[in-house]
Amino acid sequence: MTQPVILRATDVYKSYEGVHALRGVSFELHAGEVHGLIGENGAGKSTLIKIITGAVQPDTGEVEFEGETIRNNSPAYSKQIGIAAIYQQPALFPDLTVAENISIGLERAGAWRKINWKQRRQRAKELLEQVGSHIDPEAEVRSLSMPEQQLVEIARALGAKARALIMDEPTASLAEAETQNLYRVISNLRNSGVGIIYISHRLEELSKLADRVTVLRDGSYVGTRDMSGVDRSELIRLMVGRELSAVFPKVTVVQGSIVLELRGVSCRENGVTDVNLSIRAGEIVGLSGLVGAGRTELARTIFGLEPADSGEIRLKGKNANIHQPSQAIALGIAYVPEDRRHHGVVLEMPIDSNITLASLNKLSTGVSFDFNKERRIAAEYVRRFAIKTPSIFAPVTTLSGGNQQKVALSRWLETKPAVLILDEPTQGIDVGAKAEIHTLMSELAAQGTAILMISSELPEILGMSDRIVVMRHGRIAGELSREDATQQTIMALALGHEELAA
Repeated sequence: MTQPVILRATDVYKSYEGVHALRGVSFELHAGEVHGLIGENGAGKSTLIKIITGAVQPDTGEVEFEGETIRNNSPAYSKQIGIAAIYQQPALFPDLTVAENISIGLERAGAWRKINWKQRRQRAKELLEQVGSHIDPEAEVRSLSMPEQQLVEIARALGAKARALIMDEPTASLAEAETQNLYRVISNLRNSGVGIIYISHRLEELSKLADRVTVLRDGSYVGTRDMSGVDRSELIRLMVGRELSAVFPKVTVVQGSIVLELRGVSCRENGVTDVNLSIRAGEIVGLSGLVGAGRTELARTIFGLEPADSGEIRLKGKNANIHQPSQAIALGIAYVPEDRRHHGVVLEMPIDSNITLASLNKLSTGVSFDFNKERRIAAEYVRRFAIKTPSIFAPVTTLSGGNQQKVALSRWLETKPAVLILDEPTQGIDVGAKAEIHTLMSELAAQGTAILMISSELPEILGMSDRIVVMRHGRIAGELSREDATQQTIMALALGHEELAA
């Protein structure tokens, strides 16, 4: 039996300085339903969610919750009535403990109220257990990984007894085991009558989770479908308005000699142990494994952020002493990190300054700086990668996730690297931008760049890699050819079941 509508947006319009973010969008969420909300970056998903949560007011249209029209909405009011949102970037206080973060908004505040610390810790522990987590309530949030911070956010939403829960890319930084745990939590919430708006660029998730899916494109409502009657190719067509035949446009190229070679590389600081790895010119090596397996740590060691204390790193057959990033850059190694918003780009800086940040030596002569050359370089990358922006002087924070990633790539490609390390290159970006990034990777490989691609998305690993290396507990657990690799063999190695991968 169909559950009642718990949340409804009707004919919502929103413009910013003449640009239509939403054009007459309507949306319904039933109690006990997981409703997928999809569309390319810029389709209007974020604006609709901001209007539902009260962060933004619509120009026209209305939002109803449990049959009542919401007037003068605000983030505080939406939380009060039972609407909670969990965003891709956790909104937690890094210097507070997990228990303190969970208690914010849940406990009744008072100037002279005495805090029951024992009760607060116990409540946090119970909520974390509901999401399958054993995080210490006394741990400072800054010490947690991105996946752990997301679980804290979900626990806090559970504590608020939300009736409508919005999840924005909740599995973007989760490994397979953590993702399966989240699915269990979502199933429990659905069974308890909570309505969930689930935003994801991973279309394969929707077939497992969603009852219905709504598609937005260019700020307009395209349609709502029952998940049982729609497949992935149809969703892509609805999202982009055209057939997208190649999300993973892998091109086979002739590989050259070994460019990067690791011989017994270890780093006590980050747990990397006795790693042997090689990458040839024109080769894309996929680095897979569960979160915490040591993939990012290995990338940081190669780049000199956490230098190796034993073993040998060789570039083009010569020993490379890399103790800091400047040495790696000088040797032709580029690194695009996982967390692009904090480490990949400088959000407040304009596009042109971001793109040239790693190659300032080319623009400086003594005390002078060639601003005209900087603008030419930036304009060329904006044109080459079709970065959607009104100006090269626009702050990077104004760009979509996919375009921010293109800026991060542009910065490192301007250094003309021989080795390009990409850590989660398409995390949190839409299917169209993902295909563009993959096409760019294929082009770089064809030009002879050696690429090490770290990804938690097995379809991406399988679709783009010439060879797949799997890590576990800081070590190489195994290696698979493109022809022999499957999701099952990769997971068997990642979980330590080598006999199943044979």
